[in-house]
Amino acid sequence: MSVRRLADESIQPAAFAFSPENQAWAEKKILDYPPGRQQSAVIPLLMRAQDQDGWVTRAAIETVARMLDMAYIRVLEVATFYTQFQLKPVGTKAHIQICGTTPCMLRGAEALREVCQHKIHHEPHTLNADGTMSWEEVECLGACVNAPLVANFHDTYEDLTPARLEEIIDDLHAGRPVKPGTQINRLNSAAEGGQTTLTEPPTAQRTYKPMPPPPEPAPAPGAPAPAAPAAPAPAGSAAPAAKQAPTQAGRPRDVGEEAAPAIKGPKGAVKVSEAKAEAERARANAAAKADGTPNDAMREGATGAESPAGKKDAGKAPGKPRTKKGTE
Repeated sequence: MSVRRLADESIQPAAFAFSPENQAWAEKKILDYPPGRQQSAVIPLLMRAQDQDGWVTRAAIETVARMLDMAYIRVLEVATFYTQFQLKPVGTKAHIQICGTTPCMLRGAEALREVCQHKIHHEPHTLNADGTMSWEEVECLGACVNAPLVANFHDTYEDLTPARLEEIIDDLHAGRPVKPGTQINRLNSAAEGGQTTLTEPPTAQRTYKPMPPPPEPAPAPGAPAPAAPAAPAPAGSAAPAAKQAPTQAGRPRDVGEEAAPAIKGPKGAVKVSEAKAEAERARANAAAKADGTPNDAMREGATGAESPAGKKDAGKAPGKPRTKKGTE
């Protein structure tokens, strides 16, 4: 790709200002971004400036930089990087951008370029006779499945043939509307000509099968055999009241670590509430006089280190020759 530079100073306007409508739009767009991230609005503001004047001028770049409190060079970097921004005057009715990357080149992009050379101008970035049309070749336009394609400002025209591009250029020059997107019998980027697979209605029946319950654990050796299930009560008799599961250590016998992973600790230990545990911890800290200062009983003889420095290589740095005690 060629180096992108601003237009010559001889055609640069002296100043730029958004129209009142665009100024209100720009201020609202800046508020869409969180505090400290307003500079992310640089691309939409540059695009709105281009929509207003037809191309991005030096004055527009400087105005956007002031609005977003950005260095001028940072906005210039964005404007010169993206080919969606036009850095010199282009056609007032159309500026055709031909995708010249591999998929489009394999599908006939060179023929589309010849159409633009014949219908608009032989050289890119050059206005036609009445200043309404221009063209250029760019890198990938992001619709490789629908290659070849061209872009015109905010619209793309895909699945083109040379004849269809000639019609589009004539319609744009005459001010007639042109349907953007694919130009053949295709839904967006679906298969050309319509759906070719999975066209029959589904015939499979989906049934729900609940997971079987887990098997009963095997009884421990020597444990009594489980009691046989009680016989159903005769009709008309009152159902016996359901017995509550026996408890152990303050909780139902059937509640274990498998069913409640939060239950941890010694086997059979009764759990306490968080508030009670915090109160017990506070009482223990008070009894130990734990006020946040180092405890001398835990670091006997320490004066700011966990161990005396003399025990570590006599205080010498690693690799430094040792000296006899009393000599330096």
